[in-house]
Amino acid sequence: MGASEALTDPSSLYNVGNNDLSDTETVLNVRNALASVQNALLKALSGSVACIDVNHHRRILSGIFGMSLWDHKPHVMDSLMDLIISLAATSGKYLDNCLNMLIRHFVPPPWVIDRLWQGRVIEQKQHVLSRVHGALLKISLLVPLAPSRLLPMLAHQLPKINKKDQVVVIYVENLLKLENSSIGQVGGGMIFMMVMERLRDLDLEIDWDDILQDDSNRGMFDMELEDAMNEGDELPVGSLNQDTSGGKIESLDKLMVTCFDHLESCNLHGRLDQVFEKLFDSFENFILNTYKSKVSQFLMFYACSLDPENCGVKFGSKLLDIFLSSNKPRPTRQVSLSPLWMSAVAYLASYLARGKFLPISYVASMLKRLVDECADYCRICNDDIRPEAHQLFYSGCQAIMYVLCFRMRSILDVPRFRSELIPLESILMHKLNPLMVCLPSVVAEFLRQAKAGGLFVVSDSFIFEDLLESELSRAFGGCERLDTFFPFDPCLLKSSNSNISGNFIYWSMVRPTYDKDDDEEDDDDAEIIVNGDEESDEEDEGDLDYALNKMSITPKHSFKNNMERERLMKMPSMIRPSTSPESL
Repeated sequence: MGASEALTDPSSLYNVGNNDLSDTETVLNVRNALASVQNALLKALSGSVACIDVNHHRRILSGIFGMSLWDHKPHVMDSLMDLIISLAATSGKYLDNCLNMLIRHFVPPPWVIDRLWQGRVIEQKQHVLSRVHGALLKISLLVPLAPSRLLPMLAHQLPKINKKDQVVVIYVENLLKLENSSIGQVGGGMIFMMVMERLRDLDLEIDWDDILQDDSNRGMFDMELEDAMNEGDELPVGSLNQDTSGGKIESLDKLMVTCFDHLESCNLHGRLDQVFEKLFDSFENFILNTYKSKVSQFLMFYACSLDPENCGVKFGSKLLDIFLSSNKPRPTRQVSLSPLWMSAVAYLASYLARGKFLPISYVASMLKRLVDECADYCRICNDDIRPEAHQLFYSGCQAIMYVLCFRMRSILDVPRFRSELIPLESILMHKLNPLMVCLPSVVAEFLRQAKAGGLFVVSDSFIFEDLLESELSRAFGGCERLDTFFPFDPCLLKSSNSNISGNFIYWSMVRPTYDKDDDEEDDDDAEIIVNGDEESDEEDEGDLDYALNKMSITPKHSFKNNMERERLMKMPSMIRPSTSPESL
């Protein structure tokens, strides 16, 4: 009897008494014989499902639904899947049990998780999951109701992040495989919601100290990612090898790459534009208003980079629409702020600044809409100049200045784009005085380039050299500052970053309007817009550290020495941490 026959012929059971067989061969024969009997039984049941009664055959049904493909060989798996498909299609009574039994396999048993590096286990994983997906697709074709019944079950069984993080990665792999099937046509939006939710949860589990091995006292604009990068656009070794988060960084990185691969597949098959709408909905629900999201937002960035003309334009426009829907001043009363609106303009500014794939014409068009809105706000503003009453206005102004720090030279090179920025001068000189409320590092870099590029008609009106000591600067010393974040600062995960870096603008790539080599002159010009106070140096230093860590717009700090001033006035390429508004 050949090896193939031994796997399928129950007569192999009679060979177990052959004294010529070794112990190992005897055990193998017994296992094969039992598997053959089990296989035959499953096939017999498949042909008799109409005779199975839910009341009289409960133990049989319980045994069937309790079986695990992970424990069986391929021919037994096939027979079991045939039986499950027959049960699901024959009677609606068994549909939910069949679907639950199948998706339970999306969470492998511990012995699989612990040995995923072994080739044999990887092969077993492929055998099991390919059959599970095949069965789900057949059931969805035979029972049109199946996809709508399946989706709530998928959400219910979605592993929590307190389980082994690799389990979450494998489960998401299976969710995305379903999204790419006919089932995804019905429930793709809900699948993306589930994926984005777990991506966010794992993201929030990781502390910035687990990723960064940097000096927390360094200014947010003094950290250039590329300076610490090795050749080949990889992150410094210490960034990931010092994983003190129990493997969560590695799992988050794998999860991001899994999602990137799925988006790339969607793009290759011409369905990214369709998928993008569902992806944005999940982003808006789970990421846009999330405090301290570090990496998960790059799923949107990558999707936009794959299809700049469609997805890239839509993303920026959707963010701007969210912001502009709220940016309607109510001069007679304090504006009621929404975290979603505040986050939207922060995302927009960071996206326009960092997206290498975005044409300058599109960036200019977005800036024009922001400038026009801020100009309209100024025209109808009343005499109330309390900063807390106009935070949306300040957010818009800061977004404009931040984008221009990265894009000013390209904008000014086109006369039409330059002319569209003309209202900006009156906006910045308005009595609301956004230059005194926005982040001083952004203001400083913006004014530095604006002066060098001749952006303003009467540049002397900004009193570049005297703003530091102005009375207005001191007057704003006690106000609560507008918080902000720049979510598309460089991605800090090694594998994920390799997908992002080719379409990303780092600060070292920027060609400002001034000469970067002229350090001494630039340092003099940089003494701009800092809130002075009369506290001691020691207190100033403590306030500065706190403000930088919390990403406050204007740290309560006056430049007591050149080192501190120089540290603050560097233009950003990475924020640590990238945080959303404190009010969130």
